[in-house]
Amino acid sequence: MIPLKTLGCWLRPGLQLALLVMLTGCDAVAILSPKGQIGQDEKTLLITATVLMLLVVIPVIIMTLTFAWKYRASNTKARYEPKWSHSTAIEVVVWSIPCMIVLVLAVLTWRSSHALDPYKPLESDVKPVTIQAISLDWKWLFIYPEEKIAVVNEIKFPVNTPLNFEITSDTVMNAFFIPHLGSMIYSMAAMETKLHLIANETGEFPGMSSHYSGAGFAKMHFTAYSVTDAQYRQWLDQVRAGEQTLDKTSFKALGEAKNSEWYPVTYFGKVEENLFDWVIAKHMGDNKHYGMKHSHAGAAAADAASHEAHEGHAPSEAHDSKESGENLDATEHEHAGHAGHAGSGE
Repeated sequence: MIPLKTLGCWLRPGLQLALLVMLTGCDAVAILSPKGQIGQDEKTLLITATVLMLLVVIPVIIMTLTFAWKYRASNTKARYEPKWSHSTAIEVVVWSIPCMIVLVLAVLTWRSSHALDPYKPLESDVKPVTIQAISLDWKWLFIYPEEKIAVVNEIKFPVNTPLNFEITSDTVMNAFFIPHLGSMIYSMAAMETKLHLIANETGEFPGMSSHYSGAGFAKMHFTAYSVTDAQYRQWLDQVRAGEQTLDKTSFKALGEAKNSEWYPVTYFGKVEENLFDWVIAKHMGDNKHYGMKHSHAGAAAADAASHEAHEGHAPSEAHDSKESGENLDATEHEHAGHAGHAGSGE
């Protein structure tokens, strides 16, 4: 058996090297270097929960090593009690401390879950910037509906300004994540998820898809820039000066370009109105009444009516189609109680 002193001499250099490597890499861990209020609150929660759990873990590790050393076979001075089986004092300590920690963690988790709800808008006197994010194979498309522009694999926003993200997918499920700013949330076809973030510092922050989605997943990253108001307005003017227009045709072409390498930043100076709603609606199929805004269903019906009109159908037929789309709420819910739940997975 190797003496503990000798074993310690062998392990000490390796442990010191490992600790040095971890400490030098701390600045590279984005979640531990937040640049926004949401990220800061999540960092505080992570550290608090870790410290509370260590109140149990560290004593257990110390006692395990201490007992193993004190009651080793070669220590003839250790007290030997083969019939010992119970200690009320030990039972109280072993059960009461973990129960108190679990109780504190439960309250902390409950409060933070509501305070850091990604769907909860941030309170601010500054008007928020709305950004619609669509995950494609394998790139991110960002639409600024109020500015009527779109950008691939890049976003810019003014510092200290709330960001209202509306997120969906045109393909498989992905996950939208800017580690320096905070929460991650999924993007899913035929659904709209929301995320509210803010940057309290100017800078360049990497964004990514943190959910595997296919061959080009590793290249599915983008850059988020937090800039001053003047720089933001200058960037908007630069994007608007672009000649490309993002409409349904160009969107389909963008989606069909399944890049395995990183897709370059692309600016669209003009964007077709309600394109984000159209992307959601085209994947909804017969389940338009399940948890989705009726505006999406109406957008799908209006698009179908327009398509029929272009193909030479009578105006009355197109009008009837549009009216039926606007009344989906009544007709769809009538059938939901019979066969709809099986199709939706509920």
